[in-house]
Amino acid sequence: MTAATTVQNSFFSVVVVGGGSGGASVAARLRRINPALDIAVIDPAEYHYYQPAWTLVGGGQYDATKTRRLMRSCIPRGVELIPGEVIAFDPEHNTVILKEGARIEYSQLVVAAGIELDWNAIEGLPETLGKHGVTSNYRYDLAPYTWQCIQQFKKGVALFTQPPMPIKCAGAPQKILYLAADHFRRKKISADLRFCTPTPSMFSVPFYAQALDQVMAAYQARPCFGHRLIKVDGPAKTAFFEVTTDAGKSIQPMEFDLLHIVPPQRAPGFIRESTLADAAGWLEVDKRTLRHVRYPNIHGIGDCTSTPNSKTAAAVKNQIPVVVSNLMEALAGDGNTQTYDGYSSCPLTTSAGKVMLAEFCYNGAIATSFPLDPRIPRSVYWWLKRSFLPYLYWNILIKGKSCPIFHKPRKFAENLPSIIP
Repeated sequence: MTAATTVQNSFFSVVVVGGGSGGASVAARLRRINPALDIAVIDPAEYHYYQPAWTLVGGGQYDATKTRRLMRSCIPRGVELIPGEVIAFDPEHNTVILKEGARIEYSQLVVAAGIELDWNAIEGLPETLGKHGVTSNYRYDLAPYTWQCIQQFKKGVALFTQPPMPIKCAGAPQKILYLAADHFRRKKISADLRFCTPTPSMFSVPFYAQALDQVMAAYQARPCFGHRLIKVDGPAKTAFFEVTTDAGKSIQPMEFDLLHIVPPQRAPGFIRESTLADAAGWLEVDKRTLRHVRYPNIHGIGDCTSTPNSKTAAAVKNQIPVVVSNLMEALAGDGNTQTYDGYSSCPLTTSAGKVMLAEFCYNGAIATSFPLDPRIPRSVYWWLKRSFLPYLYWNILIKGKSCPIFHKPRKFAENLPSIIP
């Protein structure tokens, strides 16, 4: 039965576009606060994924099947799941339009549409992805192949790429490098490890970038800054990079034995092509209130928005109470406006057993949940990443339960501590 036959010209108090971490969690939290609200979640996907664990899958530390559940099981009872694809917004008439032709009207709209992976932006990539040692942890079906490639690697060049920002989970491109390097070290395998990125440093926050430089050095891995992947020839095992230096730009080939790729990313097309987008194509929201700057009954959450924070599940966790509170205020006409401080967290797996817990807010301000120096990789954070956070996600976050917020601004010594990945 199609969305067009079941929800044609329907109206809901709250419509949520996207059933991922942000959309499912907001719908569940709203349902808990007011069970009488009529809420609809629109998403064509059959499955809901816990994507932060895909790096662990690619590193041989997690079971891929544990990261996937049926979408319907992740949407609370009493919330209608519309299995349709949004193709357009009509904010002047408080309506979203589905591919099947249905028009869904709303009083309040939450856009939680995530981010689009542009695999076609790299010439030759779609044809060779998943074979010839070319892989990516940014797809559920490919993360196990990453681990296969790492296990089969005997010697040679292992390339790990990062595209231009913004991307979701900006630390993921280098996390898998560290897990691979740790595996090679344990197996006494000699590898020429290279991290190719168009950015000028290992991380956008200098406080953590300096520590990650030490992690790279510990593995004798080479950062290749100013390198943007533009083409892959899988059978020839050659990657082509646009390299930017002070002298200008050039195209340089690089042979590989293993290639892990993170594709360029952008806002979904139906946002980019709408009146809701900013000049760069992202859902244009106030970075504090997460309300749309021109349509106050539209709210944004997660990777699809214009907020200048790192796009992570941790950011979504802290955006949920802001969106829910401000939406309820708009519905009821009372209450206080909540604000988001730009918090994000990136648990950087520096080895199979240790994690560097990078936490920060807008403008790279260091704000941590614990008083320990966050630049030091710790085994307790490995437990947090591998065991506690998946439990928190499945049993607390998307169930709409409240999650305490622990982070606060802290000062740490400027001198870099001893880094042992």
